[in-house]
Amino acid sequence: MAQDDLYRTVVLERAKTPRHAGKLDIASLHAQGVNPLCGDRVNLHAQVDIHGRIGQVRHETRGCAICAASADLMAERVMGQDTAQVKRIHAALATAVETGEAPDGLGELSVFAPLHRHRSRIRCAMLPWSALIDMLNDDKDR
Repeated sequence: MAQDDLYRTVVLERAKTPRHAGKLDIASLHAQGVNPLCGDRVNLHAQVDIHGRIGQVRHETRGCAICAASADLMAERVMGQDTAQVKRIHAALATAVETGEAPDGLGELSVFAPLHRHRSRIRCAMLPWSALIDMLNDDKDR
């Protein structure tokens, strides 16, 4: 399957049937991301243990398929990771969407690499990640 076809398949599947959508009954961290240019909005809820590892993440996403899919794949990918690991994944994804080259270890998130040809859509994919990074940074500042 070509990269563009895989992109379409994964994005549409995750947007239509997200695996990590909703709220957590008990969440230690919350964040919101908004893209005023297109109206995408994501609310994140996360459980973080005393060692700074993410236990669970859920998202409530209102927006395009790219934003919804990115939020769902993000929630899946960061569970069990600490802040430093999350920041490395975020940086690798940013590189992929900017250059079209997916670094090793990016896994299913590499489907967003074709966005380098659609610059206006990069923000859609990165919005959930920006909210997550802000949430984790705010937690360290407390």
